[in-house]
Amino acid sequence: MQANDLHVLKAAAIPTALLGLVAVVVSAVISGGKGALGAGIGVLVVGAFFTIGLLAVAYAARISPTMMMAAAMGVFFTKILALVVLLTVFEDTTVWSPMAFALTVIACTICWTAGEARGFLKLRMLYVDPDATVPGQFGSKR
Repeated sequence: MQANDLHVLKAAAIPTALLGLVAVVVSAVISGGKGALGAGIGVLVVGAFFTIGLLAVAYAARISPTMMMAAAMGVFFTKILALVVLLTVFEDTTVWSPMAFALTVIACTICWTAGEARGFLKLRMLYVDPDATVPGQFGSKR
């Protein structure tokens, strides 16, 4: 993992963890232990999904831009499929509060996305390679 990727991960994970902690406490006050458990599981799901996605895309970015896009699409579809399976398996659960789980997942997803965007905006990184050569013109620069 490169320093840029770590910066973006921290920019997203820290605010999400803090929001998740607040969500667990609020859910515990409103719904008791079931609410706290639902919110806690929601925070873990969001954290795991987005961290795995960021790591996979960061790894693929070192290979090529095409591989990065393929990894991003693959991770996205895998996360959607995993979420559908998770929700289907636990649709009738009474162990935790589904409402606390759902609201926490929504809030943490928004927080993670905003933190990740903020992290990318604060990076001081070139998005164009200034030393790139023009294809078909050997040794000359554009």
